Amino acid sequence: SRSTSAQVADKIREHDSARIGRPAQVVRRGAAMASSQPLLPAPAKGTAGRHTKLSIFYGADEYLEQLSRKYEQWDELAQLLQAAPDAGHFDTQDPAKKAAQAASAAGKGGGSLAHDVDENKRSKKTQRAIPTPNIPDPMPPELAFMFTKISPEQKMYMWNIYTLIFVLEVLNIVMYWALLRFSPLSWGVCTAIYVFLMVVLCVQNVYILHDVIHGATFPPYEWQNYITHPLADFINLPWMDIIMEHNRHHNSTFDLLNHGEFGWDPASWLYVLQEWTFEWYGWLTVPLVPFWHFIGASDTGMLFAFLWWSRFPDAGPGGKCDKAFYTKWLPTRVKYVAWTSFLWGSVWLLGSWGMGKPLADGYPFLFAVSCGTRGGFSAAWVFITNFNHSHWWNEFLATDPDRTWPRVHATMAFLLGGRHRWNEMLFHDVHHMCPGRIGAMSQRGRFHGWEKVHDACVEILARGLWISDDAETAMDKHQRKRSMLVKSRKASAKA
Repeated sequence: SRSTSAQVADKIREHDSARIGRPAQVVRRGAAMASSQPLLPAPAKGTAGRHTKLSIFYGADEYLEQLSRKYEQWDELAQLLQAAPDAGHFDTQDPAKKAAQAASAAGKGGGSLAHDVDENKRSKKTQRAIPTPNIPDPMPPELAFMFTKISPEQKMYMWNIYTLIFVLEVLNIVMYWALLRFSPLSWGVCTAIYVFLMVVLCVQNVYILHDVIHGATFPPYEWQNYITHPLADFINLPWMDIIMEHNRHHNSTFDLLNHGEFGWDPASWLYVLQEWTFEWYGWLTVPLVPFWHFIGASDTGMLFAFLWWSRFPDAGPGGKCDKAFYTKWLPTRVKYVAWTSFLWGSVWLLGSWGMGKPLADGYPFLFAVSCGTRGGFSAAWVFITNFNHSHWWNEFLATDPDRTWPRVHATMAFLLGGRHRWNEMLFHDVHHMCPGRIGAMSQRGRFHGWEKVHDACVEILARGLWISDDAETAMDKHQRKRSMLVKSRKASAKA
């Protein structure tokens, strides 16, 4: 008989295949877990689920039913996804599309869930029409894996990694306490050990967060909604809010250098210190960017949470609070903030009573722990947001720096956790073209290797990312120049 996990995975695969209108077919190659078909539209084929004894242990049937209802429950997300750059390429039977249609029929939508364009469907900021992602058709075999939906096994793997990272972060805090309490090492040495390990873990926390948002949005278990980033700040956004604000970012910013081109981008304030002016003195504020993240301005910070909560959900008729605010979003936020308060309260107790000190003396340990987590989250967000969306970085990439600065690339890849992470820095523009279909470069690299993903991205760049009748943007020119140089280098290396 087949294993329990294989049967559960097949059930989830049946659900996923229904989303893309294609039979559930998978190539089993041990740890290599990739679907055999690219994400191309096809007639939908239904599959009937069966109730098995597995449900008692794994909750397989119940879990699949929950997945089917997720977009109905979170219809705001379903509607938001319909404004994504690659939304037009999903099958009509996609559950998010169905839920969005039902919500629209009920009079919901608009505001932050839609593009902010003029009566001609053009950007109010740049007057560009909404471009169409240039998805290859027919799909070349060497690129098909980039447009293939990740398998159930891959989703489970990423959430297992996510859980492991959270557990290691908590254990690192306990280890820090134990070193301070029982070891002969000085405070400085103990803190240095803790901070180094925590920064490494939190950088990977941000990468897995980004990978999971694009492809494995809903966790297998509800409690995993609470372990995604609670140590990033004393108060931060719940998981569903993180998903919403990040998708809003993608829907408003198609071109990396035109922030908020099709509506409000919640990440826009992260670029102010580097782009308030393009004169030479604008560089004077760039060193402040990491501190801006450190005090809570990034996606997982307290300041960002207050910003997002002030804008979403949209006001209801007459300027009143939307009904969903009281029935759905407020309870979600209260429960999550209660959890983070408990978690950080436990850290305070560990640093006071756990150290044999009065309760009031827990703040030095608390702030030391927080500095370590903030340092890691800030470092990762600076790269993912500020570097990737900066004019300087994209001009630099257009010169093919891998040829002229190979040691810099190798060093940065090492610091971020490998070349598959570094691909996120090299091809963030490809990610913005298809945040749903392709997902994150780091995510693809987990299962296909960094070099295969790298070469596929170069080919996708060479084909052009967007179909548009408007004039080339600065980013378009950078992409064209870069792809020519990279392909030339690779051709000369093979000769």
